[in-house]
Amino acid sequence: MKVRIAAVQYLLRAIDDWDGFENQVRFVLKAAAEYKPNFVMLPEIFTSQLLSFMDTESGIKAAVRRMHDYTPRYMDLMAEMAKKYNFYLIAGTHPNLRDGLLYNSAFMFTPSGEVFSQDKIHRTKWERDKWDTSAGNKLHLFQTDFGAIGILICYDIEFPELARLVCEAGADILFVPSSTDDRQGFWRVRYCAHARAIENQVYVAMTSTVGNLPVEGLGMHYGQASIMTPSDFPFSRDGIAAEGVVNMEQVVIADVDLDALMQNRLNGTTIPLYDKRREFYSDPVEVTSARSKTT
Repeated sequence: MKVRIAAVQYLLRAIDDWDGFENQVRFVLKAAAEYKPNFVMLPEIFTSQLLSFMDTESGIKAAVRRMHDYTPRYMDLMAEMAKKYNFYLIAGTHPNLRDGLLYNSAFMFTPSGEVFSQDKIHRTKWERDKWDTSAGNKLHLFQTDFGAIGILICYDIEFPELARLVCEAGADILFVPSSTDDRQGFWRVRYCAHARAIENQVYVAMTSTVGNLPVEGLGMHYGQASIMTPSDFPFSRDGIAAEGVVNMEQVVIADVDLDALMQNRLNGTTIPLYDKRREFYSDPVEVTSARSKTT
């Protein structure tokens, strides 16, 4: 089965009100829809664009929590877009409050109107210290009409165990919405995402915020969308099905073949998803002293 993925490099620019945000979202999703994708993904915390017209001078921690007031509008808009254009929409991530705690959550909207979510499991220092977010504690595998997918939010892709868990559960595609402020941060996420594609013989789609905002911690962004494959003969030579131009607003499109993925997992040059020696990992490290002996 061929599956088409559209990853949006979303340009953060200052706006005056909710309408500015909604108009930009409608524009980029309409542009993506023209390519008839099965999945569309927006970046991590792209809704932080709303902070450009909110009061942040009294403290970023309080301001981020006030973003929750826009959650109903965000949910309605994304549900409308997924249904209108008949695609699964991984609608970036949005800070939201539950039981008084702030979570950085990815929301997935289906063409039939259902909504699912995946909280970010691992928080960066910025999220802990400046935003005071709470960590998610559950990893999901979503069975869709176009394969099984997992969502690992930015920093989460830097933990190989998470990707392995969701791939052993059956994931065909990992979606990685991200947001990074500099080149080093971007490449940490990108290199890890590509490694996860190779280690788990899985497709990995990643996208990032680009642009800038006049808001603490969001002044600069460095990003690029890409759709990565395992590294073997049935796939693109460099394991990159498609990638965007760094720091440009655009939509990156690629078709991936789930049947080729299944065949590669069984008959590939290497098959790391299945070759793992599970019995070895219960107690894999033996600590041995190799210090020089003194007389």
